[in-house]
Amino acid sequence: MKKTIYRQFLGACMLSLFWSLGIKAQQQVQFTQYMYNTMMVNPAYAGTGSKLDALFIHRSQWVGLDGAPRTQNVGVNGAVGNILGLGLNFINDRIGPSNQAFLTAAVSARIPLNEKLRLSVGLNGGMDFISVDWSKGQAQNQNDDAMMQNNIRNRVRPVIGAGVYLYADNWYFGVSSPTFIQRDKYGDWNEASIDSRVHWYAIAGYVFRIGENVKLKPAILAKMVKGAPLTIDASLNAMFKEQFTVGLGYRYHDAVALLLGYTFKKMLFLGYSYDINLTKLRGYNSGSHDIILRYNLFGKEAGARSPRFF
Repeated sequence: MKKTIYRQFLGACMLSLFWSLGIKAQQQVQFTQYMYNTMMVNPAYAGTGSKLDALFIHRSQWVGLDGAPRTQNVGVNGAVGNILGLGLNFINDRIGPSNQAFLTAAVSARIPLNEKLRLSVGLNGGMDFISVDWSKGQAQNQNDDAMMQNNIRNRVRPVIGAGVYLYADNWYFGVSSPTFIQRDKYGDWNEASIDSRVHWYAIAGYVFRIGENVKLKPAILAKMVKGAPLTIDASLNAMFKEQFTVGLGYRYHDAVALLLGYTFKKMLFLGYSYDINLTKLRGYNSGSHDIILRYNLFGKEAGARSPRFF
């Protein structure tokens, strides 16, 4: 493959690719359509209302910038009986010369608090794989040449996380950490370490019914990690006639987004979002795109909010 010199990427995008190289913290992958793939950040979401919930998301971030992130997420979860929920999640994240993948399984237990309110607690576990091929990029700081002589090939790290998720028919709130592992190096790479910190997530959303044909849902996702700025995503989506969805999103000090979606036969959702960057990177890229395909086979618990709006 032809070698690429990531001058723009290594200069302007240092916070994304090299946050994990000799720096104290890193942020995990992000999607503008976070409100539809909650299990990625909270294992307690597994099985909360659907017999089967399967999704695929692709994100192309900062289009036009060499080495910009490309991320895919495939997840499936569902209810098993009246208590248990099970899920499987796969994430592939490519940024410049690095490729990282997560494969995790989730199990949850749903506890009814009253006729409408339920509490779900969940655990997830799996593996985190990373490879870095320095031949696909070149740093501008020549002092880093020695550090970048050694590629990383399929280094593996265990992943363990947990979460709680409180929900009713028209609202939800959750707190989670997808991984509790800290400062775990991928093998004996002495020149630089990939330093992982615990990430905490808080999510919340509420569905308002406006007349017979309109539902309005504000939602928020907060991402917290020591050594990095607090990241807050907020969105407002409207669903018309249980089919058309349109919304706006905002990532604090980072981007604004337009969200669109259509639900086929109350089971299959196709969604798209477009981000406009608000930082200095705006002059180096033409925005970011999310595409999501989601399928729901509903159980009795989900009937009140079918098609699934969260």
